Amino acid sequence: MSKRQLNEPTRIVRRKKKRRIRKRIYILLPIVIVFVGILTYASYLYLKADSIFSSAYEDDGREKSDLREIPVDPTKDNVSVLIMGIDSSEKRGESKNSRTDTLMVATLNKKENSIKLLSIPRDSLVYIPEVGYETKINHAHAFGGTRGTINTVENLLDIPIDYYVKVNFDAFIDVVDAVGGITVDVPYELKEQNSKDKAGAIHLLPGKQHLDGEEALALARTRKKDNDIMRGERQQEIMKAIIAKGASVHGIMNIDDVIEAVGGNLTTNMKFGEMKSFITYGTSGKSLDIETLTLKGTDYQPGRTYYYKLDELALGETKHTLQAHLDIVNDSTLTETQTTSGETTY
Repeated sequence: MSKRQLNEPTRIVRRKKKRRIRKRIYILLPIVIVFVGILTYASYLYLKADSIFSSAYEDDGREKSDLREIPVDPTKDNVSVLIMGIDSSEKRGESKNSRTDTLMVATLNKKENSIKLLSIPRDSLVYIPEVGYETKINHAHAFGGTRGTINTVENLLDIPIDYYVKVNFDAFIDVVDAVGGITVDVPYELKEQNSKDKAGAIHLLPGKQHLDGEEALALARTRKKDNDIMRGERQQEIMKAIIAKGASVHGIMNIDDVIEAVGGNLTTNMKFGEMKSFITYGTSGKSLDIETLTLKGTDYQPGRTYYYKLDELALGETKHTLQAHLDIVNDSTLTETQTTSGETTY
């Protein structure tokens, strides 16, 4: 047998091995390309988010709330966030004397993976520390800006406000549009002005429907056919719809647009590293419980100005509920609160 004949089986084996290797390369190559692409895009998003949110950071002059003994660490502590929707936009102009059109307090409990979202009616009659007398809570920002609003809310609820997020109309519209709009139930037919103050520009009919940013803002702002409590409940439902849509596949795929939407229209005392810690509430593997709360009260008009006078007993129950959620008090001492308007699990 010749030498060539002896080596033939070896060459065949080598060719087969080479073909197998090439097949593996062809199979692995697309996976590697996709992995590298995802890694590159993730790095781009991270750097972009870092840049935008870092520019949104504003030092409010507090190392911590006066109601905290030590600064909080959101990676392990239960914390609170004050959400301020400011009655301003690029069209209206930015002003330190703007009033808050929306005021919410969110408390976040790490162990329970839960959020309690309290809506504070804008006409609530409360004590404003900056001026030393009672008036509508939405005036607190006009009198004392961010710090004045924080002091007023802390005084009202007896809980520390650890962080705040302040957004204007433009940010709200852009975020809703960035997640592809939201589906909510419109309670009645309404005609509202848009963010450019054009009267009757938004016309919505009653029923469950898909809304874009301008339409969602009109629904959040209107109060022509109901009161501040119902308005607050609508805003809570809109907020939950945005959270749900943002956590969906569509929302995640459009995270770049969401980051872009927030840029330039948001102010916060949260640093980027602290913001990242809140992602765990949606990615921990546990269901996220969002409970909405309202403040009971009655219409009050001692003169020409209308106020919403808070019920002191219900207010006390709400204080205890939020304190317990933050682990400031033992919730075994609580009675069942009458302020809960609903609970949603995502």
